[in-house]
Amino acid sequence: MAAGRFDAVAFHTALDRTRQERGLLWKDVAQQAGVSASTLTRLAQGRRPDVDGLAALVTWANLSADDFVRRTDEPRSQDTLTKVATHLRGDRNLTPEAAEALEALITVAYNQLVTDQPE
Repeated sequence: MAAGRFDAVAFHTALDRTRQERGLLWKDVAQQAGVSASTLTRLAQGRRPDVDGLAALVTWANLSADDFVRRTDEPRSQDTLTKVATHLRGDRNLTPEAAEALEALITVAYNQLVTDQPE
């Protein structure tokens, strides 16, 4: 049976990036997403949101909840670089050359920092 856990810290980081890109305050996020401010406070503390809060926030930020589920029965680095490259090459704000350059930088950094130790 597959086992996994929700990475609330990574989810909060993604929400914060979206918030910053949109130039919003956290209270604006709560209002627009239809969640309570306490939901966002709990996320900032590394706690998991309830299912309805999660659904509202992934919808608001245009994210996939599955991206934040860490499966413990799969290698941690399974196709990470492939996913990054796919996102970079699909980014309309980047030229193909810029996406390739970023991919190369990320690949070097990733390979230097990756560890074989379990989380």
